[in-house]
Amino acid sequence: MRQAAQTSLVVVFVLAFLGTPVRAKVVEQLIAVIDGEPYTLSDFASYAKRKMSREFPSGDLKSVNPDDREVLEHFITDKLLEAEVREAGIKITAEDVDRYIAQIKTKNRLTDDDLKTALSREGHTLESYRASVKSELEKNEIIDREVRKRVNITDDDVARYYQLNAKNYRSDERAKLRHILLSLPRNASQEEAQSVMAKAHELYKRIQAGEDFAGLAREFSQGAGQTEGGDIGWVRRGTLIGGLEEVAFEKLSAGQVSEPFRTPMGVHLVKLEALDKGKPLPLATVAPKIKDELYAKILEERFAKWVKTDLRRKHRVDVKLPGVEFKAEDAKEGTVDALMARSTRVNRKEDRSLLSYLNPLSYITSETDEDTDPKSPLYGKKVVSVFGVPLFARENIEDVPDVLSPQPNPPAERESKDGQSGGFFSSILDSLNPFKR
Repeated sequence: MRQAAQTSLVVVFVLAFLGTPVRAKVVEQLIAVIDGEPYTLSDFASYAKRKMSREFPSGDLKSVNPDDREVLEHFITDKLLEAEVREAGIKITAEDVDRYIAQIKTKNRLTDDDLKTALSREGHTLESYRASVKSELEKNEIIDREVRKRVNITDDDVARYYQLNAKNYRSDERAKLRHILLSLPRNASQEEAQSVMAKAHELYKRIQAGEDFAGLAREFSQGAGQTEGGDIGWVRRGTLIGGLEEVAFEKLSAGQVSEPFRTPMGVHLVKLEALDKGKPLPLATVAPKIKDELYAKILEERFAKWVKTDLRRKHRVDVKLPGVEFKAEDAKEGTVDALMARSTRVNRKEDRSLLSYLNPLSYITSETDEDTDPKSPLYGKKVVSVFGVPLFARENIEDVPDVLSPQPNPPAERESKDGQSGGFFSSILDSLNPFKR
């Protein structure tokens, strides 16, 4: 029966009724055979939806696109890890699962009812949640044995990296500013905009003629620091709204005042009182950060090598799609030396590091809208998702916006390409997360 499942791409239903033949109907397609076990289109589609929040296939399987190839890699790697867990005899007990869930509840101040409510919102029961936790703790254990325990970053590695990348370890660039804001709505008419801009130009002329910026700010500004003569103190690069940031850090010298310019908040005049370019940070201060960064990079590299070589060599994978192979490769042995001259500013989300994926006891959180059901224990509270499941609620207090703070960016599109969100192999580990929506 297994051989028939592996070689047949169609399931034929024959109904003998009154001698009338029924045409063959394609209801399933064989996608891959892993260690002799066949997996079909529905297996991959269910996995993609449950673990990766996407459809499979998203294109024509006769010409597999990158997104569908990624699903194939995730699914197959997940199955190989499950096989390694079985071979190693790793056992996660009910007590281990209880401890994990207890930590989730303690950290997020959840009652049993809160946990059940949060899980039910995502279509989980407590039983299915426990089963998922058990599975992921088992996979974490095999990755810990095969990868993490073999990674070691020495103090000498850290010191050498710092010497070659010292320019990346400086204190933040800061500017001491005074500021005049004349409010102007985004949807202001042309006449309103011209009137406000004319007023700003008049103030600029008075400043250029020698009038005190602080005095004019107290009299006319409608923004932060108005009562202090427009003084907003020291601000770090990267904390100001667009437009204001560029003027403060790139267009002015100490003592200069900008010409009027407009942002979504209104029309601005800015005086740069002082500029601090930042200073090199001593090794002792940044060593822990460097060690974490190097550890994450080496861990990523070692996991990739293990998956592409040792893990794949131990198992037989036959993908039944044209042009797709899943085979062991001769991955190059990376070293700390190879990482020495690279930038330390890793392009990944701060709350989604590789270390988090390898450690199911770390908590990856994101804030979502409050529950709208008045009967829910989460009603009226901001809901914080842990591993994609809303497990923590805090009181919904409206924050007062700072007119100088950057405007929130629109939600980013899903990152699925290699090299984003911490790397492709990090995303494989992410797919092992049972709570990823």
